[in-house]
Amino acid sequence: MRRRRPDARSRALVRQIAAWCLHYPDPELARRMGLLRESLGEIAGTDPAQHLRRILDHLARTPAQEAEQHYVEVFDVSPRRGLYLTWYVHGDTRLRGGALAELAGLYRSHGYRVGGGELPDYLPALLEFSAAERREGERLLGRFRPAIEVLHRKLDELGTPYAAAVRAVLDVVPQQRERDAVPAQPPTEQVGLQPFSLTLQEGRR
Repeated sequence: MRRRRPDARSRALVRQIAAWCLHYPDPELARRMGLLRESLGEIAGTDPAQHLRRILDHLARTPAQEAEQHYVEVFDVSPRRGLYLTWYVHGDTRLRGGALAELAGLYRSHGYRVGGGELPDYLPALLEFSAAERREGERLLGRFRPAIEVLHRKLDELGTPYAAAVRAVLDVVPQQRERDAVPAQPPTEQVGLQPFSLTLQEGRR
């Protein structure tokens, strides 16, 4: 049976659900599981819904400590599977510092402030921003599509259910005519980057 294509509202919902699925599996995520499953009903019949159901099933059936350990092994052991997208393009170089500053400025320009100690290129934060600011968010994610594709490939090779969450994201990220290449080996210049705090919160002035 042919699946329907998500409209703009459904794409935003996919990004919001995926953002939560890609967060560290803490008690707050556990409390939201029922709402996330209920939200899948709004995008039923789409490929992203099928992918997101896989990661939600994993989170629901996996004991908390085991889920936390798996998350760390997937995303924190190696930057090659990390959720920080500018690393795939710039590595730990001065260019990456500029890209991070640009993202932080973009959030501020749309009336958001960031908190939580994460960097602004953290994929769940980008997804949350793009769910709220649909047009600008889709443009931003389109710029990072090559990095998201690399991340998906690495996760798929590992065989983790988190690959399905990133696949759902790719299903709602537009293709860009001009794509920034992702180098096979990111630069390694160390510059001591200071982290931006990242959890998006409304901070309209």
